[in-house]
Amino acid sequence: MTSTGTALRRTLGVRDAVVVGLGSMVGAGVFSALGPAARAAGSGLLPGLALAAVVAYCNAMSSARLAARHPASGGTYVYGRERLGPFWGYLAGWAFVVGKTASCAAMALTVGAYVWPGQAHGVAVTAVVALTAVNYGGIQKSAWLTRVIVAVVLAVLAAVVVGCLASGRAGAGRLDIGLSSGAGGVLQAAALLFFAFAGYARIATLGEEVRDPARTIPRAIPLALGIALVVYACVAVAVLAVLGADRLGHAAAPLADAVRTASLPGLVPVVRAGAAVAALGSLLSLILGVSRTTLAMARDGHLPGALAAVHPRFQVPHRAELAVGAVVAVLAATVDVRGAIGFSSFGVLAYYALANASAWTLSPAASARVVPVVGLLGCATLAFALPAVSVAVGAGVLAVGVAAYAVRRWARRRRTG
Repeated sequence: MTSTGTALRRTLGVRDAVVVGLGSMVGAGVFSALGPAARAAGSGLLPGLALAAVVAYCNAMSSARLAARHPASGGTYVYGRERLGPFWGYLAGWAFVVGKTASCAAMALTVGAYVWPGQAHGVAVTAVVALTAVNYGGIQKSAWLTRVIVAVVLAVLAAVVVGCLASGRAGAGRLDIGLSSGAGGVLQAAALLFFAFAGYARIATLGEEVRDPARTIPRAIPLALGIALVVYACVAVAVLAVLGADRLGHAAAPLADAVRTASLPGLVPVVRAGAAVAALGSLLSLILGVSRTTLAMARDGHLPGALAAVHPRFQVPHRAELAVGAVVAVLAATVDVRGAIGFSSFGVLAYYALANASAWTLSPAASARVVPVVGLLGCATLAFALPAVSVAVGAGVLAVGVAAYAVRRWARRRRTG
């Protein structure tokens, strides 16, 4: 069945919106991001986490204000278009769709690596197909599955925290907060950890499916962010107390290594299962967000117009979801996307920088512009604190998007001229 309609149904309340955000934030990152961040910052891991949280808070507040003013699917693509102009909206959408599509493939491969390492690509494709089918069935089914995933992941993380801190291997001396790797290391750790919080944007991109968005979204975003920050802080303290910054920085599976060191080998398979479930939750929410931004860009002619169709029964952008699922499945089957994660990081920071720039235009009052300015500067600083290769690849892919926009405008002028 197809539909020529493009309007989505508002069915999500505050609780559902918070759960969707948590499903994105408290995902696979908590099982893997702490290691690279500790390797970058050393004893400055916790300050890096705090800095990432500050930037994320500014972005969240900017996104909440914008989503309440412009409650349509597409997130910063819509905000940039309405507040800054069509080009900036397009650039935000391009950064989000391309970067998050790479992240989708990475999450799918994470599921495969934990479930069946020898057949990671096959498991990844299966996961993408299954979750695309869930999303196709309607936003309420997606929200219900996300609730289950979040509950499982939080239970696993609680077991890790309690087990590590209650063991005789935890030592307060390992929590020494210093700058052993310098300010640059702390900034790079913050850039890596920032994406643990980036899922609150999923709430904004679902703005057209939220009931009473002017009230719901400003409440749901800070709630989801606050819960995620508490969870990440507890996990970071527990794992650091057992492993220390040096061992944590070289751990391939930080949480599994932590419970093993804490003499809790029975928790290791539980942690592995939790990581797989968390990656599934992240993948589910990512596909939701990318398909909604694809819908919004298709409505405006930046992507094929057929992708703007909404299913008459399930009230989802079914063609956009199928297209996103197909691209992610191909990537998961054929490509090692680890090198693309650097671009994903750079692209998402560019996306949030544009969100803050858009929020800056909402009010001329100096007090209302403090948070957007801090968020914008924070995003720019963290983006360029990433490894040079990540910055170069990210900037290059954004440049391709700019060139495509210019060619499209030139072709349109030729047709109308």
